[in-house]
Amino acid sequence: MVTAPGSRRRHRETPRGRSPRGGSSQPAPAKPAAAMGSPQRPPLAHVFKGTFVHSSASAPMEILHGHLLGVDDNGTIVFVEQADQLEELAKTWGFKTSDIRQLSKHEFFMPGLVDTHIHAPQYSFTGTRVDLPLLQWLTSYTFPTEAKYQDSGFAEEVYTRVVRRTLKNGTTTACYFATIHTDSSLLLAEITDKFGQRAFVGKVCMDMNDSVPQYREITADCVQETERFVKELLEKKYPRVQPIITPRFGPSCTEDLLNALGDLAETHDLHVQSHISENEEEVKLVENMFPAYQNYTELYDKNKLLTSKTVMAHACHLSEEELKLFSLRGAAISHCPNSNFSLRSGVLNVRKVLEHNVKLGLGTDVAGGYSASMLDAIRKTMMASNSLQINKVNETGLTLEEAFQLATLGGSQALGLDDVIGNFEVGKEFDALLINTKASDSPFDLFSADDFEDTLQKFLYLGDDRNISEVYVAGKQVVPFSSSV
Repeated sequence: MVTAPGSRRRHRETPRGRSPRGGSSQPAPAKPAAAMGSPQRPPLAHVFKGTFVHSSASAPMEILHGHLLGVDDNGTIVFVEQADQLEELAKTWGFKTSDIRQLSKHEFFMPGLVDTHIHAPQYSFTGTRVDLPLLQWLTSYTFPTEAKYQDSGFAEEVYTRVVRRTLKNGTTTACYFATIHTDSSLLLAEITDKFGQRAFVGKVCMDMNDSVPQYREITADCVQETERFVKELLEKKYPRVQPIITPRFGPSCTEDLLNALGDLAETHDLHVQSHISENEEEVKLVENMFPAYQNYTELYDKNKLLTSKTVMAHACHLSEEELKLFSLRGAAISHCPNSNFSLRSGVLNVRKVLEHNVKLGLGTDVAGGYSASMLDAIRKTMMASNSLQINKVNETGLTLEEAFQLATLGGSQALGLDDVIGNFEVGKEFDALLINTKASDSPFDLFSADDFEDTLQKFLYLGDDRNISEVYVAGKQVVPFSSSV
């Protein structure tokens, strides 16, 4: 499909037989390991032919029709080329025409979705109890539920279900909060590895909790257990599951704990996640608890927790000064619009964040967010953007293509994984979703007048796991689930 002249399309579309302008998503094919005349190299794991939709640095959405994509045994993308290069590619990479998997005209590949903020233990009550604002919600529902995760049997059931559900929903990478319990947090990491999901897993750290005093740790114990969590998780050498330092948020942590966690993150060069400026009551509480700090962001920054490996959830009420500090440190924000609306926390101005050159991805924030689907996060991102336009805060809103970019490439940037995943560039790992817009029980209808862009928009606004027929992480098909898991 060629974009009609004069149409205001915000993505770049590559029709069959034409090269994409700029070529930023078309790096030169990687050179095969075996030179001519040497023994034939091992066969490729996959060669797909069809339509690929992804984002690049220069365009929020690129549609590559009639392309060939090859994946090697390590799960790395080795070529993305127009189909007329078939003969040359087959010779170079040693595959036969019969090795090519041809997608139907109703199928396309898109990058795996990246959930930059999700609470695995809260999955057990997802879709319920969103009737209170943040601090009261934590006290009434969340802390009492998370306290149950010292029971490894209960933890195993919920964690298995949340990993299965998010993978089915197309989340190939998740940044998980667990609970304060080290062993069940290690169990979450084991389960994500078993199912093949890419993940960061954090043992939650909190040494203050007057409202539910049984759900907190003594400061020294918290630090010691976090060190054990990091050490034992790294010793497992899971290929795609990493530890992340996880202070819950300002009101749950003493300055001593924040300081110790900052030192730990620095010593081991670890990623960091927490919450910041989610609602106004929380911001005021932090001001009262930590009067020596100018603002909430400085509390994390002065304790070495605001780094280029940090992702902070929500950030609805940050000042200009704080956004500048985020940009300076290279720290990222996880935009969680479902939760922001459901708990009436606030509306993050994504445009403003991006104008400050702050990295930003999307998060479901289960269970403050009532959906474990990143497609919902895309939709709620559009609603949040629309609400800012309605209220005359912003003159222009986000496009659906930009929301798609935030859910894929943006998420990979926020988690510091954009050199590994996020789009279909050569050299990255093949984390991908095979979308079937005509699945037998598809939740939306297609009509003869629908072009590809119409179909794609229908999937992004109306599709669900019924349209996600296969999920790949690093070239390995992880959905449908194998009998071994």
